[in-house]
Amino acid sequence: MADICLLGTGGMMPLKDRFLTGLYAEYSGKAVLIDCGEGMQVAIAAHGLKMSRIELILITHCHADHVAGLPGLLLSIGNSSRTEPLYIAAGRSTMPAVEKLISICGGLPYEIRLTELAEDRADTFTADMIDPMLTVNTLPLSHRVSCLGYSLLLKRRPTFLPEKVRELGVPVEFWKRLHSGESVTLSDGRSIASREVTGEIKPPVKITYATDTLPIAELTEFACGSDLFVCEGMYGLPEKKESMIEKRHMLMQDACNIALKAQVKRLWLTHYSPAEKEPSVYSDGLRGIFPGTVVSEDGIKITL
Repeated sequence: MADICLLGTGGMMPLKDRFLTGLYAEYSGKAVLIDCGEGMQVAIAAHGLKMSRIELILITHCHADHVAGLPGLLLSIGNSSRTEPLYIAAGRSTMPAVEKLISICGGLPYEIRLTELAEDRADTFTADMIDPMLTVNTLPLSHRVSCLGYSLLLKRRPTFLPEKVRELGVPVEFWKRLHSGESVTLSDGRSIASREVTGEIKPPVKITYATDTLPIAELTEFACGSDLFVCEGMYGLPEKKESMIEKRHMLMQDACNIALKAQVKRLWLTHYSPAEKEPSVYSDGLRGIFPGTVVSEDGIKITL
């Protein structure tokens, strides 16, 4: 199971009652953080989560509301007695800003390992630091600067059949490898395949995160079939459309239309303008477009 928390729902600047947008996804005691705006360590603590569990930080782009919180978070993690490496992945043009922010965090008790991602094409990598069955996919978005969308795809192990491994006389030390999909060779020379001791193959869990961007067609395919689609909706007023095109953002209605076409299971809206004091007033109209729409509030959680 993956535990998901939307740490904040704000764009541009944190407000007294709204943290900046960021997503925390935890699996088997290890977490991925997407984006790190100002005060992110405060948001993590406020929602009862543990920053010490973060193994991977994904940055969408180099605007301050998505990256300026790195020094505070990294130093706070250092104060939690961490010694294991921490990984940060970002697009090529964002990486210099990441490196400069890290440079003011002298004396961290752990190593930071950087991964530079392509910005002119889709990219993918396996998040082994969390689980070898977790794949991170990226999509170049359309913003004023290079920006990446992220999709987390967590393959699920098939149902393990302990009665079957006992029947075959497989020692317990091989069970985990078989459950992970590996074949094993026993001391008597027999080779046991994973499919012999597992049952139903479960569909993967897919979480897609996209902000800041115009509603590009590629995003529909990228989010297709997501169990959870987290997408920006800066405003809920249709008359803001021209302004959003100019600033390369999208309306709440744009996000709902993408969710509908992509056949996602649920949509969490986020990255509201500070001018949107009560985004929930648009809820009924937005659900008329896509019934699975949630006008999110800070700290919303779900287990997938």
